[in-house]
Amino acid sequence: MLIGQSSKSAKYMVLCLFICAVFFVFAACGGGGAAAEAETGAGTEAETEVQEEEPVEKYEVPKFKGAQFHEDEARGNSEVLVDTSRASKGFFGVHCTADAKIKVQVFKDDETYTYDLVNGKDQIYPFQLGNGDYTIKIMKNIVDTKYSELYATSVSVSLENEFEPFLRPNQYTEYTKESDCVKKAGELAEKAADANEFITNVYDYVCKNVKYDKPKAENIKSGYIPDPDDTLNTGKGICIDYASLAAAMLRSHGIPTKIIFGYVGDSADLYHAWNMYYTEETGWVAVKFEVHEGEWNRLDLTFSANGADSKFIGDGSNYLDAFQY
Repeated sequence: MLIGQSSKSAKYMVLCLFICAVFFVFAACGGGGAAAEAETGAGTEAETEVQEEEPVEKYEVPKFKGAQFHEDEARGNSEVLVDTSRASKGFFGVHCTADAKIKVQVFKDDETYTYDLVNGKDQIYPFQLGNGDYTIKIMKNIVDTKYSELYATSVSVSLENEFEPFLRPNQYTEYTKESDCVKKAGELAEKAADANEFITNVYDYVCKNVKYDKPKAENIKSGYIPDPDDTLNTGKGICIDYASLAAAMLRSHGIPTKIIFGYVGDSADLYHAWNMYYTEETGWVAVKFEVHEGEWNRLDLTFSANGADSKFIGDGSNYLDAFQY
């Protein structure tokens, strides 16, 4: 009996030891897993911290500013309508159906701007001379170079801000949100960290993709109106085409840009067109002009794209501004 009981007790003892061993193994595995998980978690967190990158700076494009003729708010007669309802935004519109050549004249103080109007089409013109009283005259050709007044109106302009006329399309730089040049500018803006890099991108693109059209320059007629999309798509143009394209691309993406007509050269004897842009950020120096923060700066794509003699580029002192649009 004692021997049987001893044998039975030994069996129970072995069984208990086995169960304890099993619990120990599972406990060890569970503990090891937790430890491994903790180590892995710590490793992942450390790795994430190493791979975390600083946010990439990107040029924030301001809201698009367009310009349209509003027939329901226009005044005039059976041949011409003039819309000054958006004067505070820096422009007015004209629509004419006269069967003769028409000119638009704008007077402010002692300055006069004269435009050739395209009949049957909405035309936009800027109030580029700032706040004040303007007189607008629509002149109809009578014979040869003689014109008579078809319609006249006056408007007192108080701009929302001084840049409004240079952030919107007008007769010399026509575009909409759907224009090819605006879409291309959007692609260039996507690659820019700030306004100055965007300007540089536009400058580089135009210089590399548009060539000077000498035959066109030799045969250009008075009253020529540039088409930014045509310049972009054909890859060629004259000075006003360069200036118009650059203005469309920059204005449509928030950079105030003027189209300047004037004279350039040591004797100021070359009639030319170029741009001036504005930014409050650090000035851009790619065109070899001295630029200053918070001031208008010259941008001449024609000479830059075609490798003009440095006497036409210089420091800007040999540029004589005559008209701005």
